[in-house]
Amino acid sequence: MGNRPLSPHLQIWKWGPHMLISILHRVTGDGMALVGLFVLVWWLGALASGPAYYAEFSSWMTSPVGYVVLVGLSWAFFTHLMSGLRHFVLDIGAGYELDTNRMWSIASPIIAILLTVGFWALILSK
Repeated sequence: MGNRPLSPHLQIWKWGPHMLISILHRVTGDGMALVGLFVLVWWLGALASGPAYYAEFSSWMTSPVGYVVLVGLSWAFFTHLMSGLRHFVLDIGAGYELDTNRMWSIASPIIAILLTVGFWALILSK
């Protein structure tokens, strides 16, 4: 047992944007699964329960807290989407060059933020 090799640990690896994106991918997926499922079930329950309950749901979702939840969910969706597309490109064998990987690791969350802003600008302009 004393001569077994040790796996590299987080203190050994140099942190980079690709590690942050990997962690964000997992966190946003979990967040959408938990918070998104809660909002979806609440919305469906409100639809099935009648106009008064749906009005209650609508008042919560159009309050500042509701907007934070909805903007957060849309940010999580776009962040997860961009990270997933980055992983898809990596899975087909492209983008492993250090500069390319770093560039897309930095660009993914920036593009996700721009998509979130554009999405909400479109929704609020209607």
